[in-house]
Amino acid sequence: MADQTAADFFGATTIRPPLDPELAPVEEAMRAAFPTVSDETLPETRRLLADPSAGPEPEDLTAGGRVRVEERQVPGPDGAPDITLLILSPVEDRGPKGAIFHIHAGGMVSGTRRTGVSFFLPYVIDGSAVVVSVEYRLAPEHPDPAPVEDCYAGLVWTAKNAAELGIDPERLLLVGSSAGGGLAAGTALLARDRAFPRLSHQVLICPMLDDRLETHSSRMVDRGCGWDRHSNLYGWTSLLGERRGGPDVSQYAAPARAEDLSGLPRTYIDTGSVETFRDEILIYAGRLSEAGVSVDLHMWGGGFHGFDMTAGHAAVSRASNATREEFIRRALEG
Repeated sequence: MADQTAADFFGATTIRPPLDPELAPVEEAMRAAFPTVSDETLPETRRLLADPSAGPEPEDLTAGGRVRVEERQVPGPDGAPDITLLILSPVEDRGPKGAIFHIHAGGMVSGTRRTGVSFFLPYVIDGSAVVVSVEYRLAPEHPDPAPVEDCYAGLVWTAKNAAELGIDPERLLLVGSSAGGGLAAGTALLARDRAFPRLSHQVLICPMLDDRLETHSSRMVDRGCGWDRHSNLYGWTSLLGERRGGPDVSQYAAPARAEDLSGLPRTYIDTGSVETFRDEILIYAGRLSEAGVSVDLHMWGGGFHGFDMTAGHAAVSRASNATREEFIRRALEG
């Protein structure tokens, strides 16, 4: 999508809060390393978010032999190709464990089953969880509903094979960040509406929820801050094409459009204050609570998109990560 098209769509930039002082240098470095996503930069964006084990310092998902790493081809949606699941389980089996079904970030257009999965390794290492991470098809080559239906198919397989995986089906957490958070929210709606499987929790980390781009925050970041308004317009248009922003968008693709949020699992949802998705997250959390869902909502002042995963040294990142970790550990304990 051309920059001029995005500029015409958005008009003037709205006011945004300042970045946390510890985060500002990191945001500047990220802006230089990660270009705004477009047709021209998409190959590079995908390369940057590809398998971290291929980098100069390979990521050891086995944690020195304490974690069993397995990949499985499992049935995809009806009439669609099989999907790949990355399964991380503790080598030392201590009985049934909670499950973290992980959906990766990447703006609907990039990322793999390995993107961001290492953040959940500690729960596997200590024997609390099995992590299952899904490789869903990416837009624009595979537009809606392919991504969310792939995620749901992977979740169904995980639930049906809980006994083999050593999973307690009463402790099934759905976890996603950014685009993965939006897909997690859509997958939770599918699980509710199709009456399987039953989720105990959903953890939505700075989720991408609303294709309409009408809020204040969706227009306030012109460049940088992890995910700006131009990248956001590109991501949603890649997923939905000409339907983006119109009346014919499914709640499973853009969960902010769901009219009924009742019957969803207990929800953890967070955002930074300098975040393109901030307002849609705050609105969604409020609507979940109004629908009778137990919600843990956190907004971190001065945080940009993905700050706590890219600037872990900062005090605000440590607070955010510790708060989320404590929630997940309680959820895994049942």
